[in-house]
Amino acid sequence: MKEINSITLEIIANSITSIAEQMGVILAKTGYSTNIKERKDLSVAVFSPDGKLLSLAQHIPLHFSSLSGAVEVLTEKYKKEDIHEGDIFIANDPYTGGGSHLPDIVLLKPVFYEGKLVAFMVNTGHHADKSRKGPTIYDEGLRIPLIKLYDRGELVQDVMDIIMLNFQMKYERQGDINAQIITNQYGADKLVELIDKISLETYEQFCVKWLEYGEKKARIAISELPDGEYCFEDYMDDDGAGQKNILIKTKVKIEGDQITFDFTGTAPQSTGPHNCVPCALKATIYYSMLALLDSTIPANSGFFDSINIVAEPGSIVWAQEPAPTSDRETTTQRIADVIFGAFAQMDPKRVCAAGNGAMSYFFFTGTDKRNGNPYVYVETIGGGSGARFNKDGMDAVHVHMTNTSNLPVEALEMEYPLMVEKYALSENSGGAGKYRGGMGIVRAIRILEESEASVLISAATDRAAIKPWGLEGGQEGGNASIKVYRNGEVILDNPKPRNVQLQKDDIVEMITAGAGGYGPVSERDPELLKKEYKEGIIDDKWLEEAGISIEL
Repeated sequence: MKEINSITLEIIANSITSIAEQMGVILAKTGYSTNIKERKDLSVAVFSPDGKLLSLAQHIPLHFSSLSGAVEVLTEKYKKEDIHEGDIFIANDPYTGGGSHLPDIVLLKPVFYEGKLVAFMVNTGHHADKSRKGPTIYDEGLRIPLIKLYDRGELVQDVMDIIMLNFQMKYERQGDINAQIITNQYGADKLVELIDKISLETYEQFCVKWLEYGEKKARIAISELPDGEYCFEDYMDDDGAGQKNILIKTKVKIEGDQITFDFTGTAPQSTGPHNCVPCALKATIYYSMLALLDSTIPANSGFFDSINIVAEPGSIVWAQEPAPTSDRETTTQRIADVIFGAFAQMDPKRVCAAGNGAMSYFFFTGTDKRNGNPYVYVETIGGGSGARFNKDGMDAVHVHMTNTSNLPVEALEMEYPLMVEKYALSENSGGAGKYRGGMGIVRAIRILEESEASVLISAATDRAAIKPWGLEGGQEGGNASIKVYRNGEVILDNPKPRNVQLQKDDIVEMITAGAGGYGPVSERDPELLKKEYKEGIIDDKWLEEAGISIEL
């Protein structure tokens, strides 16, 4: 057979990426929960029959950990002859299912062409049903190892019964799982159509050549970096369980076309829920490399094979069972911060200053007295992104490992007995500099329950104590906070509250961190400073902390 050329390679690659992107749209359109249909807390990917990533739709970088981890477990646990047409696998467990935390349930569908296994369609969605925290993974909810949900097209009813028994909002969980099943089936059908057009032989050759191309592109990009060792360290405020100033450090070593990320010396795993299993660390490194190197490198397993990783088992970035993992996303944000900080030692123009650095979220549970049904409201809130050498940071966005949409106020208030009291930019939270850091968000939620039914809240943010750093003389970004108000008085001020009973008309306010600035503020355009001062983006304190005086 004639070897496929580079044009054919790109056409097939783009066709498979299109399938993945369409799968993401279908999952969002058919999902039941606000997490999936509104916030798009989901991801999809296409893997080769050997478990190698071929295409990853651009959804949430951290989710790649669950997708790749589940496929890795599947290919290790099952021989190809034990995987059949019509099978569907399900998993969420970080230690036996390849997941990174329990709410992200992964569904995997093997794809066959003329009786031969040719791919895996994989997707994940965040299933928010209960807020469980504890000192071990056993306290965090239902753990699903990688098992069959469908066997040769037949539902394994006992498995579904066990899963549904552990959720209070069964109709929503069933609806979201059905949406995930439909999504993978669509992807499988489209891939079969593609193979019909190009032939099985061409497709199989593509799988090999595409991975080779990814690794080749990555190694060329790495070889263009200056050889050396570049170190950086940063801290998370705390783990929500009493441990403060949690150190995360990395040493990036470059030798020719070899790159190694060494996290030796990072803090040990904790009793708080911020531990990362290996697949979450890997996903963060892969994201960072895609952001920092040649943007045309394909996000496939060939690229990932070019990266070496060193971490200590039992550390917070390479956790071992039974460490809890439910809030691992904030740790991955800090991992990204230290990687970007290390690359700044190499070339500060290559990176941005530190962003809001957290997966800030609300988690309300209760009973909706309008219909008597339980409800769960979960939302992740963005913040500022770091300034760059030639541009201000963006306001009110998700950064690095998160990428969900906001839940529209109208949808929130229609579906839950809650009211959005305030939704605005956190003024003056962007770090001063020649280029300003992005501003954080203020989001305040009022409880509207008309009865004394309990409403519990779990929430978290970070950068409440340790501010996001600036670069090249840029100032730090503003802090985050979470407060609960009752009758106008603050009754709780804690960036990581757990299980707080709320009353009618209580207000829960989250302020997310701003971001670091870039360069000395004395070099900022004076006319722009005047404009920002008049608009309330900066104030006298901002200027004073920057160490300049300006006639306004």
